[in-house]
Amino acid sequence: MTWNEMQPLLYDRTLDTLFMVWWSGFYAVLLGIPLGVLLHLTHRGAVLQNVVVNKVLGAIVNIGRSFPFLILIVVLIPFTRFLVGVSIGPTGAVVPLVIAAVPFFARLVEAALREVDHGLVEAAHAMGGGTWTIVFKVLLPQALPALIAGVTTLVIQLVGYSAIAGAVGGGGLGDLAYTYGYQQYETPLMIATVVELIVLVTLVQVLGDRLVRWLAQRGTRASSLRVGLRRTRDEEPAAVTEAA
Repeated sequence: MTWNEMQPLLYDRTLDTLFMVWWSGFYAVLLGIPLGVLLHLTHRGAVLQNVVVNKVLGAIVNIGRSFPFLILIVVLIPFTRFLVGVSIGPTGAVVPLVIAAVPFFARLVEAALREVDHGLVEAAHAMGGGTWTIVFKVLLPQALPALIAGVTTLVIQLVGYSAIAGAVGGGGLGDLAYTYGYQQYETPLMIATVVELIVLVTLVQVLGDRLVRWLAQRGTRASSLRVGLRRTRDEEPAAVTEAA
């Protein structure tokens, strides 16, 4: 196969891979952050301590993470077909990718939140901050660099998962490598696919690392955080007084 023949194939499959990674990553972050926050808040000694809820959520997350992705795709075929109408192709691959990625990312979120200085949480409590204030003005802002690092890890993981999905009908670069590179012995195409995956992962890692460094340098100082919390606390009684 010549380079001119390979180019359209690489272009189309690259778009399929980006489609799978983008949408599965979007939904994984959308669902994984609340789940990770809830895992952290219900942990022993946390704001919403609830051992039973924490254990149940932890068990669900652990079960989700323990499934080999290839088996998960097969098990979810009826559910995927019911949800999106197809069980193959990039659209069909998004469903198992999301279900595999959500528990993985939720644990990354939980780990990132645990790194937040507990003194800041106590200060927020002392200033009258409620659960929402602690989550949105303390935990998430302070853990933002670690959360971005988690998103970077998630995207790289999804690139690998998308390649596995491609080998079983999900499309993308994995399908290209398997169908042409392996089954039809098109070694140049196989090499080109591997190189493209390496470049894609490297770009994601470099961009993620730079963003993490920028956020870490920019960082929210504890003093400004306390000022913001104090302002919120002072504004609440004023609002109540005006309403009265």
